[in-house]
Amino acid sequence: MTKTKVPQAMAVLPLRNSVFFPRQVMPLSIGREVSIRGVEEGIKDDGHVVIVAQTDGTIDAPTEKDIYWVGTLAKVLKQFTLQDGTRSVLMQGIERVQIISILHTDPFIRAVVRAVDETEESGVEIDAITTNLKNLFKQATDLSPNLTEEHLSVVVNTQEPSAVIDLIGAILPVAVEEKQKILETMGLRKRLEETLLALTKLVQKLELGSKIQSEVQEGINKGQREYYLREQMKAIKKELGEDDENVEQAELRKRIDDAKLPEEALKVAEKELKRLSQMNQASAEYTVSRTYLDWILDLPWSVSTDDSIDIKKAREVLENDHYGLDKVKRRILEYLAVRKLKNDMRGPILVFAGPPGVGKTSLGKSIANALGRKFVRMSLGGVRDEAEIRGHRRTYIGALPGRIIQGLRKAGSNNPVFMLDEIDKVGTDFRGDPSSALLEVLDPEQNFSFSDHYIEIPFDLSKVMFIATANMLDTIPAPLRDRMEIIEIPSYTEDEKLHIAQKYLVPKQVREHGLKTEQIEMEGDALRGIISGYTREAGVRTLERQIAAVARGVAKDVAEGLKEQSKVGKDNLTKYLGQQKFFPDVAERINRPGIAVGLAWTPVGGDILFIEATKMKGKGNLTLTGQLGDVMKESVQAAMSYIASHAKELGLEENFKSEMDIHVHVPAGAIPKDGPSAGVTMLTALTSLLTDRLVRNDLAMTGEITLRGAVLPIGGVKEKVLAAHRAGIKTVLLPERNRLDLEDAPKAAVEGMTFHFVKEMADVLRLALLSREESEKHKTAELSLDPVAVN
Repeated sequence: MTKTKVPQAMAVLPLRNSVFFPRQVMPLSIGREVSIRGVEEGIKDDGHVVIVAQTDGTIDAPTEKDIYWVGTLAKVLKQFTLQDGTRSVLMQGIERVQIISILHTDPFIRAVVRAVDETEESGVEIDAITTNLKNLFKQATDLSPNLTEEHLSVVVNTQEPSAVIDLIGAILPVAVEEKQKILETMGLRKRLEETLLALTKLVQKLELGSKIQSEVQEGINKGQREYYLREQMKAIKKELGEDDENVEQAELRKRIDDAKLPEEALKVAEKELKRLSQMNQASAEYTVSRTYLDWILDLPWSVSTDDSIDIKKAREVLENDHYGLDKVKRRILEYLAVRKLKNDMRGPILVFAGPPGVGKTSLGKSIANALGRKFVRMSLGGVRDEAEIRGHRRTYIGALPGRIIQGLRKAGSNNPVFMLDEIDKVGTDFRGDPSSALLEVLDPEQNFSFSDHYIEIPFDLSKVMFIATANMLDTIPAPLRDRMEIIEIPSYTEDEKLHIAQKYLVPKQVREHGLKTEQIEMEGDALRGIISGYTREAGVRTLERQIAAVARGVAKDVAEGLKEQSKVGKDNLTKYLGQQKFFPDVAERINRPGIAVGLAWTPVGGDILFIEATKMKGKGNLTLTGQLGDVMKESVQAAMSYIASHAKELGLEENFKSEMDIHVHVPAGAIPKDGPSAGVTMLTALTSLLTDRLVRNDLAMTGEITLRGAVLPIGGVKEKVLAAHRAGIKTVLLPERNRLDLEDAPKAAVEGMTFHFVKEMADVLRLALLSREESEKHKTAELSLDPVAVN
């Protein structure tokens, strides 16, 4: 390209929202005073002006800060005035120039400029990039409606690389900043690369837009095609008399008529059916509405099962399914008796509280069988969302009713036995409080109009017999606990476990392991051996697992052809179950002063608790170990204070603590322990240690103490007595005010045991501690035992 002589000082024409390139011919409308004066001054300079882009097109009076300093030298080819009075000039770009300095900006911009050095470059790489640029521009032309075939023809037929850059830069539909970058980049190769980059971005955007447009158009075409096909199908079916809509509407109408809905539910169903008749079956709203109507029609609004009022038959069913549990059976038979006399009685709301494995859940099934009702079980363990109980509102996608309504639909009747399993393990978090939602479900004064968030029609739950199960009552909120009738199910005694094993567990495991009754004989002493030597539990789950292990061993022998019949006795239990795991070691462990046996309550039943104390030379420090809680630690402090205040009566020196340190430990140190009921045991162990008198080895105790030596009542007496019975303890000390609680303990456990009811600690020490002479005899007997030879 021939260089044009550029004057040192020239008029500058600022251009809004565009960049003017060399070789570009374009009419420009000028209306601002600064532009008009600049063009007039340029005409005087042989028609030459410098055109630069503004950095911000909204500024009317730009200064040197508002323009780019690299622009294009242009020649005014023609000027004319349009019909609306607007002045216009036809400009032709000549070459790139750079502003050196601004002379003035008023009344127009004049600047000192110089031509940009255009270094001529050539070679294979320059030609390759230029060719690539032309090909890419062709792609852009195919994709963009703003680029025409004329544009493509001009670019393709241009040979000079710099001219190709200027032509593409002038017509490229990109931002001012990107165009300016192409204009002001120095060096031919760099300009080619910058133009290639801008064009590549444009092509990528155009391709993405084309793809999106194609997908949208395809979706529209598919939807239109499906619509036409459906309309054709409707017309064909109408001609054949097989109109699906009419058939479905008629079916729903018949279901509504047959459902015997309450008045309010009938209104909602009629309204929903009318809405359905006006909707297109292909719409999403139709599916939501149809699902809602199906739920309404599937609920057993007026469907009930007839109760079996035969009390004798119900008693037989309960006796056949469960051994013992007399209190529960009596309560169910009482309900049946009242139902026989009064038909419209509301269902009771019971909670079975007891340790694991005592048959709480299976008892619910037996009650349903005895009443002739359907049985529904709902596990509440770990439930933290209120919507699990009440359901989700229909505004949510995928909404469903709560599990109460789902259970009733599954049962198919409005009076099933509904078991709420593990109600003590309901949680609470940001999604709501399920236990609060259960208040309405379990309140006889409210549940006749239970409203689920999804159904939003009151449903009568008063005919449902709700039975809840729990391991412990403390975690059940007080308002919820107040609405339920609590029936405590105690731990099983050894005799009860034996009967359960013989009557239920052994026959069940024999069947489940493919054995016949003549192939296995499990003697009573073998079952007692399993109960006492391989299990230590309140229920019978571990017992059932151990019986299953024996059955597997016998099944293996039978399958291998080793034996046709196996007789399992106490002597050969180790063959199937390994070495004995539990031993009656109470007597062996109480063989020195400072050890006493207490009774504890746990969520899985009662247990025995050993308290150990020892002393050493020191300065009166007291150490407590075994993960003791604050209340238990305070019991030890109270015991020490009582002993110190009665030192003379106990035969101790008044300053006995000053020269010794005492350490109290409760074994099973990994298990946290707390509660006041170990107070008497703590005091007995400490008194035994300090007076050097042994505690009777067949005795256990429980009770809270005070500083004045009174023994206060405690809870969990029944479970604690059963724990003593399991451990083989024959004598138990209980607070006097717990005397009546002993009546709740099973007779089989109480028989053969001696109970002493105490009011004061003096009575406890008198009954629990051996005399000094008896203690010495026991110690002498221990020392005289023959040593065991170890090879």
